[in-house]
Amino acid sequence: MFLTDTHAHLDFPQFDSDREEAIERALAAGVGIIINVGADLASSRRAVALAEAHPQIYAAVGVHPHDAKTLTEEVLTELRELARHPQVVAIGEIGLDFYRDLSPRDVQRQAFERQLALARELDKPVIIHDREAHAEVMDTLRRWQGLRGVLHCFSGGLEMARRAVELGFYISIAGPVTFKNARRLPEIVRQLPLERLLIETDCPYLAPHPHRGERNEPAYVRLVAEAVAEIKGLPLEEVARVTTANTQTLFGLT
Repeated sequence: MFLTDTHAHLDFPQFDSDREEAIERALAAGVGIIINVGADLASSRRAVALAEAHPQIYAAVGVHPHDAKTLTEEVLTELRELARHPQVVAIGEIGLDFYRDLSPRDVQRQAFERQLALARELDKPVIIHDREAHAEVMDTLRRWQGLRGVLHCFSGGLEMARRAVELGFYISIAGPVTFKNARRLPEIVRQLPLERLLIETDCPYLAPHPHRGERNEPAYVRLVAEAVAEIKGLPLEEVARVTTANTQTLFGLT
């Protein structure tokens, strides 16, 4: 069985003591594709370096809304160069975060738009971060119709998910689907076609049950896949097969 983790941050310092071991554990768990996603310029550089060192790892490059204030013209120029690397499969993670507001909202909006333009210029899919900014994220994506991508670690409602699918986006399911108090996310999984779902860890964050509260890692994406399979009443192997095919389609992998 072949699984994919479509959103990991293996370059983050939480993995400094056992990064290679975490990658080996993922392989042992059947995780054959990991997309390591940049959060700023330095993280994007590290993501590319990881992808160069490990054939099963691909990179996304971008500036997270928390760090939107760092997206200068010089940073955008370097992201453009990094994005041309053959192991870079997406621009991300980009978007809006109105929960922490670590960058001013107008600065976040500008960074989001500039990186959407970069994705269109380079014909790359986008990995969207959205926290407490659902309506504005959707309005922005409607204005950029024709872009393809994924709403990662989805936290919106069913109607938002359906609208995103209508725009051609995938919905990515992370560890919270396994939480015992989860209600909305399992219903979204139940209602959406498996052909529009991806799975991820968002490690080192949001470890699935029974590891909730611990550091997350790519091997745990199997627990997400198991939860999706249970909700949909499908064999785990079918969830693995279809979500892997979805990953390959979106990110242009063979």
